[in-house]
Amino acid sequence: MPDSVAVIGAGPGGLVAARWLLAHGFEVALFEQAPTLGGQWAGLEGSSGVWPAMHTNSSRLLTAFSDLPPEVATPYPSNRDILAYLCRYADMFGITPRIRLGTRVDLLRRTGNAWLLSHSGTREKFERVVLAPGRFHTPAIPNITGLQSFSGILGATSTYHYRGPAPYRGWRVLVAGGAISALDVATDLAQSGAHVTVTQRRQRYVLPKFVGDVPSDHRMFTRYHALAGESLPATEFDCQLKQFVVGAGGNPADFGAPAPHPSLATAGVTLNDGFLPLVAEGRITLRPWMKSVHGSRVTFSDGHDGQFDALVFGTGYQLSLPLLDARTRALLNVGATHFDSDRHTFHPDLPGLAFVGLWDQSGGYFVPLELQARWIAYTWGGAISAPAESDQRRSIEASRGSQKARMDRVALTFARAAGVEPEPDRWPQLRRALLFGPLAPSCFRLEGPDARADAARHFTRDAAEFGAITSNELTELERSRWSRLAPAG
Repeated sequence: MPDSVAVIGAGPGGLVAARWLLAHGFEVALFEQAPTLGGQWAGLEGSSGVWPAMHTNSSRLLTAFSDLPPEVATPYPSNRDILAYLCRYADMFGITPRIRLGTRVDLLRRTGNAWLLSHSGTREKFERVVLAPGRFHTPAIPNITGLQSFSGILGATSTYHYRGPAPYRGWRVLVAGGAISALDVATDLAQSGAHVTVTQRRQRYVLPKFVGDVPSDHRMFTRYHALAGESLPATEFDCQLKQFVVGAGGNPADFGAPAPHPSLATAGVTLNDGFLPLVAEGRITLRPWMKSVHGSRVTFSDGHDGQFDALVFGTGYQLSLPLLDARTRALLNVGATHFDSDRHTFHPDLPGLAFVGLWDQSGGYFVPLELQARWIAYTWGGAISAPAESDQRRSIEASRGSQKARMDRVALTFARAAGVEPEPDRWPQLRRALLFGPLAPSCFRLEGPDARADAARHFTRDAAEFGAITSNELTELERSRWSRLAPAG
């Protein structure tokens, strides 16, 4: 009798976890509180931060799983495209009939050698549970003096509840934050006739969606950058990334924005095409962080103030796991931004429980989600050995001081754990693509469990998309940079 597994959440993480668990012999049931699968990509008001006109911030190649290439022609798919893709994926692997839609799990706790789920007045036991409820559901609203007094006619909200620019046209809108959601909403509003001011704690660098004719994530998130981040001195790696970002998007100060911190790691980087040109045109006004609110008036830290009709916070999300019982929460040390886990996935004191998609990162999630799902399925199914407890505890201790991760680093972490990291020396004809090409899902089917005979052909095609990697010959810059790592690698 196969082990039963409950997967909580039928977004991308839950679906890909179910796919790989089914492939390795588990009996899987998915629980989804919404009336449809897709998680955020379902776009349901109240349970999704995706608005109707929203497109992905990751390219189509990196917003897909290894068994189902994207069908859309647009480089950055719409939210409807992604939902349709997830529906096809669920049908392809027989997942759809296993999803219990409209079923909210209220409590999860360990009992004996099993896990007890409570939902809709019913209790069920499962040998194992994968928790994949999504990371971005509870907006983090900062403490601002007088915020509760805000009396602008359109009120205060968060980007999570934003559904389009029409209600704001012609009004004075203050957008708080400097990351992707804040800049996307500010850009959408300014292009649609709102009078937009952005308040931010620091000026970030801004990377456009394309570098030349190539999606920027094909260049930004590569195996080389992951290895360089591990091996090079932090200042040298920072300098390399800054050179790439500024070369692609310019220095914000040249557009009339405040000068960012010289260190890219300190300043941060945000993906957006329209924001800096709108700043340069005076259609977006920039202010430092807000200090206080009194009625409809907001005062900023530099002493300036202004009247606003609406306030929209794009200031990130809190980690929210309300279904966990008190004992499990205590073992995991659950906080607003972190919980204790071995590489975001396991905890040695909670056998039979795994997490999917609950870390914070820059870059698209689909590729690392699939690698994390494979690690779980391979570990539980016996295809690879489980991590040693001592190694898990060291990993947990190290994670407590970690900051927001990069997609390429997370992907390689999971690929190594799952035993599917491709070795460039074994693929000389793919060497440049494996080092400097996009971290396409196909490259992680070259080796290890579930390797595919056609993976090399698929990865060659994927790496050449948009003309990114069409030759195996390293450029002079690539040779120079790889030579700095090769002795250590």
